[in-house]
Amino acid sequence: MAEEARILVVDDEERIRRLLKMYLERENYQVDDAENGEKALDKALDIDYDLIVLDLMMPGMDGLEVCQELRKHKATPVVMLTAKGEEANRVDGFEAGTDDYIVKPFSPREVVLRVKALLRRASSTKFLQTETTTKDVLVFPHLTIDNDAHRVTADGNHISLTPKEYELLHYMAQAPDKVFAREQLLKDVWNYDFFGDLRTVDTHVKRLREKLNNVSPEAANMISTVWGVGYKFEAVEE
Repeated sequence: MAEEARILVVDDEERIRRLLKMYLERENYQVDDAENGEKALDKALDIDYDLIVLDLMMPGMDGLEVCQELRKHKATPVVMLTAKGEEANRVDGFEAGTDDYIVKPFSPREVVLRVKALLRRASSTKFLQTETTTKDVLVFPHLTIDNDAHRVTADGNHISLTPKEYELLHYMAQAPDKVFAREQLLKDVWNYDFFGDLRTVDTHVKRLREKLNNVSPEAANMISTVWGVGYKFEAVEE
């Protein structure tokens, strides 16, 4: 049986930390906590957490800054908590690399359900039994997307992606050469039904290309910009 996931809960309110820790530990997760952004970042960089529940509004280093710094080093899935429900805050969070977003006040059970869903979608294969025969695989020159294991390899090298980066790549790769408008990607990948800040899409495409380019420029070039419209995944045959 797979080892249970290890989660970091970050909030400047002790009451919220205790509450979330209690609910998550009931699900047999290993839970650490931190009361500010600085301690959270130190822990997140030192320990390979499977998921981080991160408060947005904290004194000192806030959740956005923590997420931005974390994304320079790791693809750990992040659920952002915030008391602000405005669309602009959600856009800022997603642009910083957040994978999901929960507005305070929230139900602890909702947080648990979101955590479970995000762990299932996570790009990490730590808890997946990959010995079984893989059926859902997209294979292209220089790039392979194993959807059963949520694993991406470029020229034989594993690419560590955040859940949203993975979902974006897999979504476009399922329809090679189809042009996707930014609005469509925002709606279908981020489940946004409003005209949000399209920089969210551009930021994630940029990160995705950079990660692919580090090991395979050919794979990175498969994500093509269609000026004035959006993006498409080009399946170049060799």
